[in-house]
Amino acid sequence: MRCPFCGHLESQVKDSRPSEDGQAIRRRRFCPTCSGRFTTFERVQLRELMIVKRSGRRTPFDRDKLVRSVSIALRKRPVEPDRVEQMVSGIVRQLESRGETDISSSVVGELVMEALRGVDEIGYVRYASVYRDFRETQDFARFLGEEGLTEEEPAT
Repeated sequence: MRCPFCGHLESQVKDSRPSEDGQAIRRRRFCPTCSGRFTTFERVQLRELMIVKRSGRRTPFDRDKLVRSVSIALRKRPVEPDRVEQMVSGIVRQLESRGETDISSSVVGELVMEALRGVDEIGYVRYASVYRDFRETQDFARFLGEEGLTEEEPAT
């Protein structure tokens, strides 16, 4: 494994243990050249997934990009980082279990929205506002009404 500090091509594993969710192995590494210490994670990958964008362009699936987008939606929300990792691992397992290597970006977006709705409704609405490209406040109101997330006024 290349050292992220000095670029040396080899590092030594000092400690290995399962991650908290049991889906990865966490390895503490040491660079013999610069003495830098860093952590890597090793995960099982069943197949190489490709995301098919709306334009038709194909790009490799990037788990870190998924984690970043979910983390942005949940920024300043009371959701633990471990919960985000569990949610992303669940989405990745669903994608891999589909048996397809080419997956539409809309499928990924819908899976993320479904998972976020069960974790944090504010994060869910934030993600939906970007994913569904809300332009004005009426878009929010319409979405919230469709999803049953607004409380109805009592009839008088």
